[in-house]
Amino acid sequence: MTKTLFSFGHGYSAQALSRVLAPKGWQIFGTTRDSEGTDAIRASGADPVIWPGEVANLDGVTHLLISTAPGEAGDPVLAALGDEIRKRASQFTWVGYLSTTAVYGDHQGGWVDEDTPPTPTAKRGKWRMLAEEQWAAVPDLPVHIFRLAGIYGPGRGPFSKLTRGGLRRIIKPGQVFSRIHVDDIAQVLQASMTRPNPGSVYNVCDDEPVPPQDVIGYAAELQGLPLPPAVSFDEADLTPMARSFYNENKRVRNNRIKDELGVELIYPNYRVGLEALMKDR
Repeated sequence: MTKTLFSFGHGYSAQALSRVLAPKGWQIFGTTRDSEGTDAIRASGADPVIWPGEVANLDGVTHLLISTAPGEAGDPVLAALGDEIRKRASQFTWVGYLSTTAVYGDHQGGWVDEDTPPTPTAKRGKWRMLAEEQWAAVPDLPVHIFRLAGIYGPGRGPFSKLTRGGLRRIIKPGQVFSRIHVDDIAQVLQASMTRPNPGSVYNVCDDEPVPPQDVIGYAAELQGLPLPPAVSFDEADLTPMARSFYNENKRVRNNRIKDELGVELIYPNYRVGLEALMKDR
C-alpha cells in the first residue's frame, strides 16, 4: 500500500522530511500560499498545492502533517477543514502537529520536559498551545505533538548574517536557548511515523541548551571572522518579537525522542551542526 502524506504548510521542516520520504516511494502533497513556493516543494519531492485556493484532496491520504502558523482563534487547517478531518479520522495512520517549546513559557533557566505543564507567556506560545489542544480534541484522530526548539540548518543559520556584517552578540546573563537541526526534525518525524503512539508529545531539541552568544561566536570562529561585538540585552535595540524570545529562559529535555523513538541525533549540539554546515558551504 502506498503511503501518502498531505502536509499543510510545507515549509522548511516539512520539506526536509519529504526529502527523506520521497526516495522511499511515498506520495507527498505539500501546501503553499502562493505559486512562489511551488518550486521548493517540487524540489523536496512533493507535489505542490496552493492552499487556501485549490481543493485539499484528502482521498487516500494516510498521514497528515500540520506546520501552518496558528492565529488568535487557533489552527487554520481545522478552522477550514475540521468537519472533513473529523469524518475521516479513522482513515489516518498518523497525524503530526509541529508546535514550539514556547508553550512552556519562562522557567528562569530551569529544565522542562513533556510532563511540565505548559505556561506560555508570549503570544506565539499561547496560540500554539490553543492549536495543540484543538488537534488533540478531535475524536479518534491519531495526533502526535512535536514541540520544536529553535530551528537551524542549510540556508538558515548565523553564517550569512556574519558575512553581511552587523551581527551582534546579545548578552543577557543566565539566558540559554535550545535548538535543533532541521535534519534531526526530519528523523524524529520519520521515527514517529514508523512507531505511532497517538496522544504522544515530543520535545524536539538537541542535547545542549547554550547562551546565544556562544553560537554566534563559534560560527565566527569557523569562518575566521572577528568576534561580533557584545551588546547587553538592556541596551540592545531589538524588535518586540526578538525581545519576546529573551523574555523566556529554559532548558528543554529531549529524553523521550531517544527512549521512545530510538532517535540518535545527527547533530547533538550546535558545534557539530555548525561544523557540518560550514563544510557544506
